[in-house]
Amino acid sequence: MDEPRLHSWLADQAPGLALRVVEEFARQVPFYALQPREVLDGPVRLAVEANMRGILATLRQCRTPTIEERAEIITWSAQRAEQGVPLEAALAAYHLAIEVCWRAAADHAGPEDAADLHDLGLHLLGYLRSIVPAVTLAHVQEQQQLYGERREARQALVTALLAGEPARHLAARAGTALASSYTVVALRLTPPRARRERGIEDTRRVLRDLEATLAAHAETHVLAAFDEDGGTLLLPGPADPDLAALVALLGKAAERQARAAVSPAGNIAEIPAAAAEAREVAALVVRLRRPAGLYRLEDVLLEYQLARPGSGLTKLAARLDPLAGRPDLMETVRIVALHGHNRRQAALELHVHRNTLDYRLRRIASLTGLDPADPDGFRLLTAALTARDLLT
Repeated sequence: MDEPRLHSWLADQAPGLALRVVEEFARQVPFYALQPREVLDGPVRLAVEANMRGILATLRQCRTPTIEERAEIITWSAQRAEQGVPLEAALAAYHLAIEVCWRAAADHAGPEDAADLHDLGLHLLGYLRSIVPAVTLAHVQEQQQLYGERREARQALVTALLAGEPARHLAARAGTALASSYTVVALRLTPPRARRERGIEDTRRVLRDLEATLAAHAETHVLAAFDEDGGTLLLPGPADPDLAALVALLGKAAERQARAAVSPAGNIAEIPAAAAEAREVAALVVRLRRPAGLYRLEDVLLEYQLARPGSGLTKLAARLDPLAGRPDLMETVRIVALHGHNRRQAALELHVHRNTLDYRLRRIASLTGLDPADPDGFRLLTAALTARDLLT
């Protein structure tokens, strides 16, 4: 049986159609529009010609691609994915190539070719239906593998930078350019309300949401090591003015309160010391039950110094021993200290009348010998409360 005229014509036109397909790629697919001419005329055109040979072979034999042919397509697609061709560009290219071939055949066909044109259209759609899953699978598998490898390399890079170990080879593996300076952030999340009920899936969700929030805020990948209780971020350059907002967003993503401490690293060698300082400040604000937010060493300098080992801390904390049996007075000291001796705000938070607050303050002065109304007495009370929190 003679081959349909339209099939023979398509085979004869294949080289010219391949060139037309490549031109349509450059015109209609954004990824290919950015490619240099030598790439379009070289590897891209060769790939188009190979696919057209596959279309013609299956068309002439009235069959779908064999397992071997699909395996070859998977191999090509994996190579394209490894080279950075996005999946959407690859799929758009396949559909566009099929469209160009069918339009060319439709323009050439006469009335007598109507049946063959119909069969050609169905065959081209069947070819797409057969290879698109293979192309998608190849890209997804390759991208997952590359993502996994880069993710592992980034985690190793963060670990090396925090430990002060050589990191440039890891940066190359991770596809990450090292910055000249960093801002180190130690993030601490309050425990979930029902820790015992938290499962592996919830922990994964929290980690995934933290990473997504950080990437969305920075509009690029940021070096970070998250865990279920917080993590460490290495932000390139000086501190972002919106860093406090980022901390709040991370807390919202984890559905918990977030406290964070920040410390600058003027160069890569300073990262370990900056990270140690940030972690210590973060741990300190957690112990002191400070409100959620962003802290620097300067914000807790007195408390940081009080936390140094020594007998003075115990003696200072002992100044509040007379209040040990009066939780109402101890809470009053805490709230008054929190509001910087603003009595109106303290009374509102304690849900007591101003006269009741004044009475409590007089009792505190009587029992401890430290008068909250006196600036020196107030400072010592605040310091004693900090010392007590540090020792508990």
